[in-house]
Amino acid sequence: MGGFLSSFLGGGGPSADSQPSESADSAVKTFHSSARWQLHFNELKDSPRLVVIDFSASWCGPCKMMEPIIHAMANDFTDVEFIKIDVDELSDVAQEFKVQAMPTFVLLKKGKEVDKVVGAKKDELQNKIKKHRA
Repeated sequence: MGGFLSSFLGGGGPSADSQPSESADSAVKTFHSSARWQLHFNELKDSPRLVVIDFSASWCGPCKMMEPIIHAMANDFTDVEFIKIDVDELSDVAQEFKVQAMPTFVLLKKGKEVDKVVGAKKDELQNKIKKHRA
């Protein structure tokens, strides 16, 4: 908890759990701190760019199946921001977006939900991304 408070209050230097992470081969950002997520979300409210949030869990089989697909989509749709949030780590964020099953993909523009895909539905997700990114 101290790490969370110090990262939230700006003290103690950056810690691994307070920074969004991005793997070298993908443009998918992962958030491990509600405070960092909230700061990023506040920036998104002014952006017309489409944002896709992948709500998943480490124990979820369909989520694991979708993971390489999401990374491929992030590489294909470079004008779309892809974010991954683990519902067990950031349950408050999952509740805020009314996530009830995994995986759930929430599509946002200017901080507002424009669409949602519940389940490992690659084609449906791809079609909705194409529809809303324009």
